[in-house]
Amino acid sequence: MNLKKTFLPLFNPLSKDNPVIVQVLGICSALAVTAKMEPALVMTISVTAVLALANVIISLLRNTIPQSIRIIVQLVVVAALVVVVDQVLKAYNYEVSKALSVFIGLIITNCIIMGRLEAFALGNKPWPAFLDGIGNGLGYGIILLIVSFFRELFGSGTLFGVQIFPQSWYEAGYMNNGMMILPPMALIVVACIIWVHRAYNKDLQEK
Repeated sequence: MNLKKTFLPLFNPLSKDNPVIVQVLGICSALAVTAKMEPALVMTISVTAVLALANVIISLLRNTIPQSIRIIVQLVVVAALVVVVDQVLKAYNYEVSKALSVFIGLIITNCIIMGRLEAFALGNKPWPAFLDGIGNGLGYGIILLIVSFFRELFGSGTLFGVQIFPQSWYEAGYMNNGMMILPPMALIVVACIIWVHRAYNKDLQEK
C-alpha cells in the first residue's frame, strides 16, 4: 500500500488525472506540434525533462523561496532548463528544432509545468516531485503521440516519415485526408480521446 502511494504521482497522470484530457492543460501544443509524430515525440521528451528537473529544483528550494517572488523563481528555473533543451535540439536535431519553432520556448509558460510547480513541487520532497514531473510529462506526451499518430497516418500516409500505405492504394484512387494536418483536426481528435476516456472512467463524468 505504501509503495502504491509512493508511485501514485507517477501513474495517476497517465490516465485518471491526465493533464491534457482531464485537467485540460497544454492544449496549445497538442494542436500545434502533432501533425507529425517526430516533433510530438521530441516535444514529449523536452517537456518531461524540463518538468521533472524543474520540480526537483523547486522542491529543493521550497523552504528558501520567499512567497512574494516564488513565481519569478519558478520562471527563471524553467527558462534556464528550456534554454538548455533548445540548444541541445539545435545541436543534435536541427530540423526538428526548426519544426517546433517557438513552441520549445513556450514550454516556459506551459500551464502543466507552472501548475505542477505550484501545486506539487512547492509542497513535497524532491523524490515525489521528480515522479510527479515524469508522470505528468508522460501523461502529456501520451496524448500528443496518440493525436499525432492519427493525424500523420491519415493526413500524410506516414509514421515518423516512413510510408505506411502502399503505393498501390494511391494508384487505386486512395487520397490522404488533407484536413487531418490542419490544427482544428487536432482539437477534434483530442475531443474524441476525452470522450472515450470518460466513457471508461465513469467517476470523471459530470452529474
